Amino acid sequence: MRLGVAMPAALAALAGGVFAWYFHTAGGAPNAFGWVLVAALLVVGRCPRFSIWLLIGAWVFTGVQEEWGSRLPAGLSGEDLAVEATVLAAQPVGNATRLLLSVDQCQSSSTSLAQRPSCSALTKVRITAYSDVRFRPGEQWQMTLRLRPPSGFANPDTFNYEQWLWREGIHATGYLRQEPAPVRLSSADPSLRQLALDFLARQPLDDRTKRWLAALTLGDSEQLTQDDWSLLNATGTTHLVVISGLHVGLVASFVLLLAKSVARFATPTNWRMRTWPWWLAALACVSYATLAGMAPPAMRAMVMTLIGLWVLSGRHAPGAWQGWWLALALVLIVDPLALWRPGMWLSFVAVAWLIIIWQGRRRPQGIKGWCWALVRSQLLLAPLMAAAVLVAFGRVAPAAPLINLVAVPWVSSVMVPTALLGWLLSPIPMVGETVWWLFEQALSVFHLLLTLVVQHWPLWEPDRSLAYPLALALLLLSLCWGLPAVLPSLRLAATALIVALPWWSLPSSIPPNALRVSVHDVGQGQLIELRSAHYRLLYDTGPRFRSGFMPLEALWSPGQLFDQVLVSHADNDHAGGISALLADHRVKQWMAPAGEALPISGIDCQRGQTWQRDGVSYRILWPPAGDNDLSANDRSCVLEVSAGEQRLLITGDVSTEVERRFLREVEPPVSVLVAGHHGSGTSSGIQFVRSIAPEHVIFSAGRSNAFQHPVDSVVRRFRQQGSCLWNTAHDGALRFWLKAAQPIQVETTRPLPGRRNQC
Repeated sequence: MRLGVAMPAALAALAGGVFAWYFHTAGGAPNAFGWVLVAALLVVGRCPRFSIWLLIGAWVFTGVQEEWGSRLPAGLSGEDLAVEATVLAAQPVGNATRLLLSVDQCQSSSTSLAQRPSCSALTKVRITAYSDVRFRPGEQWQMTLRLRPPSGFANPDTFNYEQWLWREGIHATGYLRQEPAPVRLSSADPSLRQLALDFLARQPLDDRTKRWLAALTLGDSEQLTQDDWSLLNATGTTHLVVISGLHVGLVASFVLLLAKSVARFATPTNWRMRTWPWWLAALACVSYATLAGMAPPAMRAMVMTLIGLWVLSGRHAPGAWQGWWLALALVLIVDPLALWRPGMWLSFVAVAWLIIIWQGRRRPQGIKGWCWALVRSQLLLAPLMAAAVLVAFGRVAPAAPLINLVAVPWVSSVMVPTALLGWLLSPIPMVGETVWWLFEQALSVFHLLLTLVVQHWPLWEPDRSLAYPLALALLLLSLCWGLPAVLPSLRLAATALIVALPWWSLPSSIPPNALRVSVHDVGQGQLIELRSAHYRLLYDTGPRFRSGFMPLEALWSPGQLFDQVLVSHADNDHAGGISALLADHRVKQWMAPAGEALPISGIDCQRGQTWQRDGVSYRILWPPAGDNDLSANDRSCVLEVSAGEQRLLITGDVSTEVERRFLREVEPPVSVLVAGHHGSGTSSGIQFVRSIAPEHVIFSAGRSNAFQHPVDSVVRRFRQQGSCLWNTAHDGALRFWLKAAQPIQVETTRPLPGRRNQC
């Protein structure tokens, strides 16, 4: 590839990816714009000079389209599939094992194969194995899986699990069937990476040291616990742990420095003209990325480091910007899905900004010069990266600029060198262990520093109305201090704006006498957030899965404050998230029915309780006060919320018999009803439905749940009443305002084609 086409090649790759996304979202049939674009590409393709651009765009387009075409067909969702697969990764999760499989063969286990789609296009799946069988990477197994197309919970401003699965090339998720039992077809071929992980597991080191060594040196970041990731996210230091340009660059730089020293000793007269040190550094770069598993971050870092070595060598080398465009083109050609990975854009934006702030400046000299260069780069880079993270993830680590000033040199100069040196010296008895002991002490200092930072400056998740102004202000700060010839007064003004903006008193996004209701998508369970201007209540906490994961963990960053949490009853699908609330958040008051075995203490939820907050009225309609012999479902707290003439009714899991017992206290019509027991036939009786005549009905249920909630009879019952029906399984999280004299308008997170958002 000629260097003159580096930028056009990158733009062609970007265009191919964007067009593939547009083609897919348009339903596979491009409109007039699509045909115009196709015609333009054909015209350009007639010119041999531009044919390489068309080829690159077509390559990326085809790669993205193939990923969509490899997804599990919807017709096979929930079906048993017999597969032969190779284990790519096996990670213990609670009492289960999470497996990443490369599918070699796949066919349906059903005896009726007529009119069933094929699963032969599947290449990679992610499953959970609830068994005592031990799986090792590299083994080939014959097993029966129950899969579903990639999907995730659809909640606004949260991690998009479905998109993550897609960009990681995972085409289905599910679990391993116990019967028939899985059969090992072949043992794992010994790989250098797996041998290294096994060797590390046998070392007499602390568990935390082992998992951080695996992440820092071998790219096995899945060994890090949720607590590790929370600590890194809260301090803005995640980039220091995953195999990135920092680690690959350090390896290449160390080998280059060592090789140049040897060349200077061997050929003192013309050592600067030797090329083999650069080739040796490039070989070390590729070898290290391969050892780390050649995951997308490692591959991206390898490409950028190789081109960086070429640029720095000065031998027929491209300029800095040509190298940047060339790296972008190569990354997209090798990995078309990188276009949708936030990490890629953060990396390239960071490198582009470093080029801008250092272009035209002299190379630092001496230790003092390099230390100042590191401080200057970090200070100028931090605001831009904070703005990018704020836009991408809606959060910012306030102490990230300061902590990175210490963490970057500590990790790069102490932790990574001792970790890698430990591997080099591991064949020598006691020596490698001693070096890793030094790494363990350095890790303890690093971990203590991050913990102290989190305690004093926790992760900040600003209001959405403030996020974009703050990101714009951070960008302005970076430009004012990073670009040359900017007036000092503008730099001081930008700094003052950043300091003042977080304290700027924005009007509350929730007006008085109004309630913002969010029925979150938590699968087969229930979690409802009710929020007014100065009050925040949770009704139920969502489920806890067999693997230990709680959907509540993915909804908010740690440190949230809830004025009240009302747990309808102790069933796992309603109370499973209590432990996450206790561990990560603050709750002023708990409410639950008397007699429920819950790990909380608070006031009993009982009939007749009323309170008001911000002009909104709350009333408990059930259960009765005192001891009772009701079932757990029939003890559910029933909550009625009123804002003017608008009323919300949440009935938990009570049965039709209980519904009749509090029916007279409900004044019809009800504006919004959260259907009892997720739409089960044991709730929402005919008399109840006809009496309250709900305008909107929400089913909080999981997609393709085993109970078939909501059941057909209940759905028909509400439709005959003229209610507008919503389901978190299909619509995602649902939001609406409860305001006096204002009709209900339900907002969906996952709008369906042709679905009306008003009834």
